[in-house]
Amino acid sequence: PADESAKPALSQTEAMLRLINPKQEFLRYRRRLEIAGIGAAILFVGLFGRFVWLQIAQFDHYHALADSNRISLVPAPPSRGVIYDRQSMVLAHNFAANTLEITPSKAGKLEETIDRLGQIVTIEAADRKRFKKLLAESKNFESIPIRNLLSEEEAARFAVNRYRFPGVEMKARQFRQYPLGDIFAHVVGYIGRIGEKDQARLIEEGHETNYKGTDHIGKLGLEASYETWLHGRTGIEKVETDSGGRAVRTLSRTPPVAGYNLYLHLDAKLQQVAERVFGDYRGALVALDPRNGGVLALVSKPGFDPNLFVDGIDAATWRELNDSLDRPLINRALRGIYPPGSTIKPFMGLAGLELGVRKPGDTIADPGYFTLPGSSHRYRDWKKDGHGMVDLKRSITISCDTYYYGLAQQMGIERMAGFLSQFGFGKKTGVDLDGELAGLMPTPAWKTKRFKQPWWPGETVVAGIGQGYVLTTPMQLAVATMALANDGIVYKPQLLRAWRDPETHKLIYAAPQVMQSIKLNPAFVQIVKEAMVDVTRPGGTASIAGANTPYLFAGKTGTAQVIGIKQGARYV
Repeated sequence: PADESAKPALSQTEAMLRLINPKQEFLRYRRRLEIAGIGAAILFVGLFGRFVWLQIAQFDHYHALADSNRISLVPAPPSRGVIYDRQSMVLAHNFAANTLEITPSKAGKLEETIDRLGQIVTIEAADRKRFKKLLAESKNFESIPIRNLLSEEEAARFAVNRYRFPGVEMKARQFRQYPLGDIFAHVVGYIGRIGEKDQARLIEEGHETNYKGTDHIGKLGLEASYETWLHGRTGIEKVETDSGGRAVRTLSRTPPVAGYNLYLHLDAKLQQVAERVFGDYRGALVALDPRNGGVLALVSKPGFDPNLFVDGIDAATWRELNDSLDRPLINRALRGIYPPGSTIKPFMGLAGLELGVRKPGDTIADPGYFTLPGSSHRYRDWKKDGHGMVDLKRSITISCDTYYYGLAQQMGIERMAGFLSQFGFGKKTGVDLDGELAGLMPTPAWKTKRFKQPWWPGETVVAGIGQGYVLTTPMQLAVATMALANDGIVYKPQLLRAWRDPETHKLIYAAPQVMQSIKLNPAFVQIVKEAMVDVTRPGGTASIAGANTPYLFAGKTGTAQVIGIKQGARYV
């Protein structure tokens, strides 16, 4: 019975096997294998193609990326050019010192890093404040200084602990120094850190690449005027680095080219003498070489110490300088505009002769005042009782106001302005310093445009003695006087005398530049010169200056009205 019960089951299995077609199943199995093989082949071809793309087509790209992880291109800043006076005395130079710098992208938490650094080297609150300011302004810089001028002890302590501070490097940097301090502050100027405006200007001019790795730029004076000459050309170092970003070795190097060394017409000893003579007085002095326009001395008092600005001036010192009633930051030689006063009289006298308004022997009777026809108003002479009979030569020697009141009225403001403008009155001289002002040689057209008012005859009268609207800078008066000494040849005033090419080491001299040649009657010029010599002799207004001098010299004194200064007002 057991065998009989199993029999139907075996029959069912046999029936199912009979339903399966072995050939059909084999074909189905082979088809699956073929599909799987094709898929595997496609994947292999894709993988192989990708390998070809990465290893061959994109080789240069990924090779460069790999090298960038191992190799860094480090800019090599050039050495800034040195500035010398005519006797090769150093006015601006560089010195090397260690600085501690942080690369924010590699340093992690900045505050924590700075706190830990403060346990090794001294970091003052001012250092932190300056770092934050530079961090906000210096987006394109690779590293930002947190401490400058490290001592040897501080440098050694950091070197031992260097491994603890990723993103922090100790670098040897060049710093600018001005040995004579405030004596040449307004001439040589100073450098300062590159700010946003400087960066924008460099980008606009296409110079930003040449300033990679450079933190400073000329801000004032010759440092600014000759920035591209002084800066030089930045080099590049290809450096191999380890996983921590530390330099292992230098693979190649394109050396930087130093900036030009500049040699000036300025005489440091003459400048120092002029500074001592001024003492504590405000004022300006310009001395020019009439043979070529070279600026031998340029003083603006009071001055300031340019070394304060090199690494960023602190807020308190800046306020003290900027808010001072003495206005030490203003270059009075170029930006101080003043009524020329009686210093204009030699030029007025020459104008009277050249324009035929007066003859050398013409005289006037000076009662001590001048009145316009049909007017009772008196324009007074500086000498109350007058000077008696005065001709042109004596009018310059004794500085007779009355003579020039009448001369100006006869000449008229238009002809006066036209003649004096030839000597540079009312124009920039073109000296190789930025920030020069043009002064003012007024005309009726100028007054109508400026004030919407007519020109009055009395304004011509006072202009004849360098008052009223007439304004000049000390540099303009120096250039005009130089032109008079040169019989009408006007040289462009130049501070730069020569420069040395850092590659050829040749000293190249700057050629004098003649700006204008005024056609003058030599006899008339000689009369004015002789009168100016008499100014320094007994009876002249500068006889004290000329007393007991072993040499001959000429000059002209001048004073101008000074408006009273209220407390708190600014005086330039």
